[in-house]
Amino acid sequence: MLIVMKPDATQSEIERVSQIIKDLGYRPHPMAGSTRTAIGITGNDGSLDSAHFVSLSGVAEAIRVTKPYKLVTRELKPERSMIAVGDSFIGGSELALIAGPCAVETYDQVFETAEAVAATGAKFFRGGAYKPRTSPYAFQGTGEEGLRILSEVRSQFGLNIVTEAMDERGVDLVEEYGDCIQIGARNMQNFSLLKYVGKSNKPVLLKRGISATMEEFLLAAEYIMNEGNYNVILCERGIRTFGTHARNTLDLSVVPAVKATSHLPIIIDPSHGTGKNYMVGPMAKAGVAVGADGLLIEVHPNPREALCDGAQALLPEQFRLLSTELHALRSSLKPEPTAVSV
Repeated sequence: MLIVMKPDATQSEIERVSQIIKDLGYRPHPMAGSTRTAIGITGNDGSLDSAHFVSLSGVAEAIRVTKPYKLVTRELKPERSMIAVGDSFIGGSELALIAGPCAVETYDQVFETAEAVAATGAKFFRGGAYKPRTSPYAFQGTGEEGLRILSEVRSQFGLNIVTEAMDERGVDLVEEYGDCIQIGARNMQNFSLLKYVGKSNKPVLLKRGISATMEEFLLAAEYIMNEGNYNVILCERGIRTFGTHARNTLDLSVVPAVKATSHLPIIIDPSHGTGKNYMVGPMAKAGVAVGADGLLIEVHPNPREALCDGAQALLPEQFRLLSTELHALRSSLKPEPTAVSV
């Protein structure tokens, strides 16, 4: 059920409704919009009696939610959400560029890349300290030392750090060193991990599973939000199909579909989505054209020597030129409705 408060409802009225929901044994999820606050209710096994709420002071109406998700939906929050990551935002009018190497390898490699990324005006840096690999013999990442290097990048260049956690211990470390916890495609339906990051005070970048439907993708985000962390950023990174011309099939159609359904921002990863350097630029531009809120792009100073996914990485100069084109393309598009921070 969704409780819609009146536009002039006071904070004490919102808190009173939330407390009544708790007293009934359920969990309230207040979500402020530009004109009113809505309160989602979770924890109920069946339908709720709207009579509990419609007569309460400050309540405009009680609406039954028929979709399997309750918190990601625009029924709860019609306005687009803008998620704070460090000192910047993803989901607003500005295109968010999150760039850096697939894996943290060495101090020099990361700092050379970070200097080039910062020079473009990008505000976010990506790099994996923990790498989930198909083969147990492949490079697994540099662990906590890699996170320390990323933390130094933030201190020196002012870039906000987005990095992956594979388990609960990794989440704790990313909370200590980073600004945004990435949940990779392989862990999109690791429900215990989703619940754990749902209790974090850091935003979560959730990648779509390699065979996940849009509904499964949104329900994974629902797991996180149901625990109280509403700062979720969705990421389309390609799905597995019968095509062999690219590493994955980058599903650009999911961007407008998600935006029609959910208030959460969604970004595109054209690097993992294609697996090929020459495809990254065209698909990144296509992502901007369909309304993506940002892009996750791999950059490496020497892709041929990269320990992970070098074939899809851009050289720093290639990224600089592409970022200029992407911002120009974004500015030529009709602005979307104003996003609201959560």
